[in-house]
Order: sequence, then structure tokens, then C-alpha cells
Amino acid sequence: MSQAPLTDDRDPTVLGPRTCSALSAVDEPLPGTAAQVTAWLCLEHPGAWGRDVFAGDAFGPDLSARLQAHTEAAGVRLMLIRRPGRTAAGERRTVLFARSAPDGVWCVRFEVTSAADLLDLPLTAAATAPEFGEPVTGPVALVCAHGKRDQCCAVLGRPVAAELSAGFPDAVWECSHTGGHRFAPSMILLPTGYTYGRLDAAASAEAVTAAAHGQVYLPGLRGRSCWSPAGQVAEIAVRERVPAGPDDLTVAGPDTGLVVRHRDGRSWTVPVGRVDLPPRPASCGAEPKPATALVAGTVAPVAD
Repeated sequence: MSQAPLTDDRDPTVLGPRTCSALSAVDEPLPGTAAQVTAWLCLEHPGAWGRDVFAGDAFGPDLSARLQAHTEAAGVRLMLIRRPGRTAAGERRTVLFARSAPDGVWCVRFEVTSAADLLDLPLTAAATAPEFGEPVTGPVALVCAHGKRDQCCAVLGRPVAAELSAGFPDAVWECSHTGGHRFAPSMILLPTGYTYGRLDAAASAEAVTAAAHGQVYLPGLRGRSCWSPAGQVAEIAVRERVPAGPDDLTVAGPDTGLVVRHRDGRSWTVPVGRVDLPPRPASCGAEPKPATALVAGTVAPVAD
């Protein structure tokens, strides 16, 4: 099981020992905790995000409802992004549209003048990139800094995004809620959808550098977003044993009988079980609730 580097940013005294991220870091494994998403639509929006991107704070109730219907119908997750430091945007806003499944990974970049322009786009999570937009060839790092959602994301995520952007100025964005603020700092790499937690700025830079070289950084890896939680656990378990590029492994079968296949023809069965954890809050200020985690059993090669 990959363990994330714990640094001073992960010291519980930064936010206090009872925050959701401090409690989670004690015993909660990261694999299997990435949000399950196949396609992403990231809109630059330096203004207020609110607690939820569709709640109306960012775009008003009517446009928010229309955007939600439009993106959900296409199977696309809308994220709000901004450059670290809350740099004011110009009249035009950057949009990143990406797909993370290994049978068709792509990312394009274009600009709009308002969020309403997204309603005119023929959104699709197809395996081939859309004709609109400029292809993005390098990795994009989204670091959650959504303080309205949870304080851990803002306090732990923003410093990581700021330091990371110094080395990768065009590739790094602060983003809205990624899912799982108790794993803050949380980072998603597009277009692959590999999601990380509890990485300091130096380790995050190593993850971005690895992605730029067609590799998958294992420390702090929560999973690839296109797989189910159990599928994420199974893929990571195989990655820890077998060298593989970002798109070399696929996961198939029900959660009770997962098979991880390598593009070279090899495959492995990976049983995934559930273990009970002590109750904990899913978010800062929430009441503690019973918790479970997914863990991989013995990885077994499938005979030819």
C-alpha cells in the first residue's frame, strides 16, 4: 500500500488534532478514495465558488441549474479553477475539457467569455477528443483549495498549489471540491485522472514530473478516477508490483471478482475487502460516523 510523505504541512498542530484530515491521516488508507469521474470540464472562475458549484453562489440559481443539467447529461463533472494566488482573470476565461479513461485519454483547452457559453458546447465523454479546443500535451495539476467546502482544503491545499506553480506555472490550478477533503492536500492530474492525497509540495512536483514523463507516481496515490473504488485499489495493488505506464492497466469485472490486465497480455486477480475503522468526521465540524476502508488481498497472476 502506498503511503504519502507526511511533512510539516501534515502536522496536526497546523489546523488542530481534531480536523478531518488530521484524524484521517492516522489510519485511513488512500487507495480507493478518488472520486469516480470519467470526464472533466474545468472553468476558470476567480470569483466566489460557494460551498457547492451548483448552489447558485457562483452563477446564480437559473444558470447553475442549467449548467448542472447540461454537464450531468453528458457524464461530465464541472470543476471551478483559478490560478494560485487568486490572480484576476481577464475578460476571457480558460476552460479545460478532459477525458480520463485509458481507452481514450485527452485534454483540450479553449476560452469563453462567460459560464453561459458552456451551454452551447456539444459535450461528450467520447474516446476521441472534440474538434473544438487546442490539445493540451502535458499534465495539468488541479489542487483542491475549496475553503467553503472544508478548511483543510484551503489551509493545506493553497500553499501546495502556490509552491507547485513556481515550477509548473502553466500547469497548476487551484480547484473546487475534488471529493475527500479529509485527504487534503488533494490533487488531480489531468488528463489521466490519477488522484493524490497528503502530498507536500515537493512530492506533488515529483508526481507532476513523473506524469510529464509518462509515468505514474505511487506515493500518495488515491486511485484513477475512471475506476470504481474497488477497481482503484486493485489497480494500485498491481502497480506496486509491476512497472506500468499510465494507460497500460485496465480493470474489469465486478468488485467481487476484479481482474487487472496489462496491455502486454498479463493479468492478475485482486480480491478487495473492506475493513472497519474507528468513527471519524467526513468533514471538519461533522459528527463522527462509522467508517470503512478498502484493502487489496493477495495479487495472483492469471495463468495463460
